[in-house]
Amino acid sequence: MDSSTTSTRAPRLGRRTRAAAAGTALCAVAALAACSSSSSGSSTGSGGSGSGGGSSVGVSLILKTLTNPYFVSMESDAKAAAAKDNVSLTVAAGTKDGDTQTQITAIDNAISRGDKGILITTNGDAVNAALKQAETAGLFVIALDTAPNPPSVADITYATDNTAAGKLDGQYAAAALGGKPAVIAMLDLFNNQVVSVDIDRDHGFLQGMGIDPGSTTENGQEAKTGSYSGGSYTIACHQPTQGAIDGGRTAMENCLSANPNINVVYAINEPAAEGAYNALKAAGVQDKVAVYAIDGSCSGLKLVTSGEFAADAVQYPGKMAGLGVDSIAKLARGGSKPTVTQGKSFFDTGTALVATKAVGGLTIQSPTDAASACWGN
Repeated sequence: MDSSTTSTRAPRLGRRTRAAAAGTALCAVAALAACSSSSSGSSTGSGGSGSGGGSSVGVSLILKTLTNPYFVSMESDAKAAAAKDNVSLTVAAGTKDGDTQTQITAIDNAISRGDKGILITTNGDAVNAALKQAETAGLFVIALDTAPNPPSVADITYATDNTAAGKLDGQYAAAALGGKPAVIAMLDLFNNQVVSVDIDRDHGFLQGMGIDPGSTTENGQEAKTGSYSGGSYTIACHQPTQGAIDGGRTAMENCLSANPNINVVYAINEPAAEGAYNALKAAGVQDKVAVYAIDGSCSGLKLVTSGEFAADAVQYPGKMAGLGVDSIAKLARGGSKPTVTQGKSFFDTGTALVATKAVGGLTIQSPTDAASACWGN
């Protein structure tokens, strides 16, 4: 999940802040030595049969940027799926996070070319009108990673269930404490705007620990003291990180100033978690605090192995793009439209928990096993 940061490492909150039990998750990355791609697998969420036959199908992949490994993995797996499905794939991306004009131009070009569909990680609501024009022109629009605002702007969204990812971390944290009091630092994405991935992951973590978030739309509304599923808890802080390493370090420093007894850290993504660990290490308390991340990059899995992260809830950006290409190819050749996962408003591309130690009967993957579907370096 990309969390819409300017960090050189992808979140995924990434946003999106929306990491899997899907097993056949795709992972094409800039460093193929680190991860292997499984993009030749079939699309579970797509209707129709045999997407590779017939004439070439035009599809546009429009990304936020191509400087973030999270989106690079989308490009790579989309290209692999396009080669398999006889798809003519055009890739475009914003020059930076928030660059909507470049994305609008790419949408207009897709319409002019007569493409059959668009896959997009939107840079903002300014692209909505262009996407509606694309749908009117007969293109099938799939949002990747994060649903647009409103979600109806796209025909369907392929994304991680960010609440589920947060819950996995929270369940692990509660079990690992073994009944000890929890003093929790909540390192969020923002404190001055509401973003779905931020809310979903934060609330999921609290719910996983057995703590009521106190709101469905805002962070920081839970009771600051009370009981979690294994014992008593104290919320030491809620701090914004912007999903970046520097932001995570500053946030953790502020939290330690507020309460030096913190022993559990929730972080919106891997960069924020990495920054938090750096602050803990500088304070000499890294061995007393468990840091929980969400992302699933190859570099993040190494931090689980080294012990910097207690656990990492993983997501699969390449799978989102690969399935999207497959879906549009099948639809263009007479197949049925892809459908959302039962009980959800989007197609869930899965999440899983990576850790080195088993606790509380939870299902976990080892970092070695998870590396077959990680992304980035």
